[in-house]
Amino acid sequence: MLNKKDFLKYASTLAFPIMIQNLIGTLVNLADTVMLGYVSQTAMSASSLANQFTFILFCLYYGMATGTSVLCAQYWGKGDKKTIEKILGLAERISLISSFVFFIISFAMPATIMSIFTNSPDTIAAGSEYLRVISFSFVFMGFSQVFMSALRSIGKIMLPSITYIVSLCVNVICNATFIFGLFGLPKLGVTGVALGTVIARMVEVLICLIYSLNSSDVRFRIKYFFAKSGILFRDFMKIASPAVINDVVWSFASSAFAAILGHIGDDMVAANAVAVMVVNIGAIACRGFANATTIIVSQELGQNHKDVAREYGKRMLKITITVSMIGCVIILAIRPLILDFYRDKLTETAIYYLGIFIIMTTWRLVGEGINTCLICGCFRGGGDSRFGMIVDSIFMWLVAVPLTFLAAYVFKLPPIWVYFIMTLDEFEKMPVVFIHYLRGKWLTNITRDFD
Repeated sequence: MLNKKDFLKYASTLAFPIMIQNLIGTLVNLADTVMLGYVSQTAMSASSLANQFTFILFCLYYGMATGTSVLCAQYWGKGDKKTIEKILGLAERISLISSFVFFIISFAMPATIMSIFTNSPDTIAAGSEYLRVISFSFVFMGFSQVFMSALRSIGKIMLPSITYIVSLCVNVICNATFIFGLFGLPKLGVTGVALGTVIARMVEVLICLIYSLNSSDVRFRIKYFFAKSGILFRDFMKIASPAVINDVVWSFASSAFAAILGHIGDDMVAANAVAVMVVNIGAIACRGFANATTIIVSQELGQNHKDVAREYGKRMLKITITVSMIGCVIILAIRPLILDFYRDKLTETAIYYLGIFIIMTTWRLVGEGINTCLICGCFRGGGDSRFGMIVDSIFMWLVAVPLTFLAAYVFKLPPIWVYFIMTLDEFEKMPVVFIHYLRGKWLTNITRDFD
C-alpha cells in the first residue's frame, strides 16, 4: 500500500490528464455557447436544448465506457492483455449499433425531439437544423469514447489528452469558420456548430486508428469486433447494462429538468445553459478524480487486494470532497466576470436568473462530487453498477423530478424556487449511498481465468 504522499502523486498522475480531457470537452461546449451568443439567444437556447438529446446518447456511451474501463482495468491488474482486446472489440460493436439507432431518430424526426423540450417555434426550427447535422457525429463519437476509456483504464493517459486537444482546436476553428463565414464560406449559424462537431469527431477516430495500428499494448482488432464473446459478453453486460441504464436514467431526468425549465421560458433556458456550463468547469477536477477512482479500485481488485482497494477508495473520497470545495470557491470568484460577459448577450431577466443560478450550482457541485466518487468510482470499480442504477432510478424519478414538476406547475412557485428545488437532487440520495459504501459489498474481483 502506498503512503498518502505517494498515493496522492499516483492519483494525480491518473486524474490530471482526465481533467484535461474533461476541460477540453467543457471548452468545446463553452466555445459553442460563446459563439452562438453572437448569433442570437434563440440559437444558443436551441443548441442547449438539442444537446439534451445528444446528452442521452453520451450517457449511453459513458455507461459502455464504464463497463469497458472496469473490465479492462481488472484484467490489466491480472496481466491478461488478450482479454482486454476482446473487451474493446465487443464494446465497439455495441457502440456502433447504439449510434446507428440514435442517428436514425435524430436525422428523421428532429422537430419532434425539439418539441419535447420547448414550445417556441423559432427554437424548434433552429434546434432541428442542429440535430439533423450533428447526428452524423454519433458513430465517430461512440468509437472514440470507448477506445479512450480502454486506454485510460490501463494507464495510457497521454494519447486521450493529445486527441482531445487536437479535437478542441479543430472544433473551435471549424465553428468560427462556419458561424462567422470566414475564408469566403457562408454563415451557417447553429448548423455550423453542428458541422464543426462532426469534423472534430472524425479527427478523433482517425487519431485512434493511427495509434492502434502502431501500438504494442492494446489494439483495436477487427477479428474481435465480429467475434462471439460468450461469457465475456455476459460479464460486460453485467457491469455495462446497469451503468448504461443508470446514466440514461440520470440523463432522462436531466432532460426532464430541461423540459420543465424550457416550458417556463427562454430566459430560464438561456440562464441554465450558462449555469450548467459553469458548474461543469467547476466539476472537472471532481470527475477527474472519480474516473481515477474507478481505475485505481479496479486494478487493485483485479489483484485481489481488497483491503488496499477499500483504503484507496476512502482516500479518493477525501480528495474529491476537498477538490469540490475548491471548485465552489472558484465558481463564486468568477461569477461577476461571467455576468459582465453575458450582460449584452442575454436579456435582463436571464441575467438576473443567471446570477442566482450560479450560486445555487455550488452546493450541487459538492453533492455531485461525492456521489460520483462513490457510485461511479468505488462501486463501479468493484463491478457493482447495479446499486447506482437502482438508487438513481428511485430518487430521480420518484423524488427529484416530481418535486420540481410540482413546484413549477402545481404550486406555481417563482422560477428561482423551482431551480432551488431542482438543485437538491444529489443530497436526496446521499444517505443511502453512504450506507452502501460503508457496508463494503462492492469490493469484488470479477476477472476470470480464461486459460
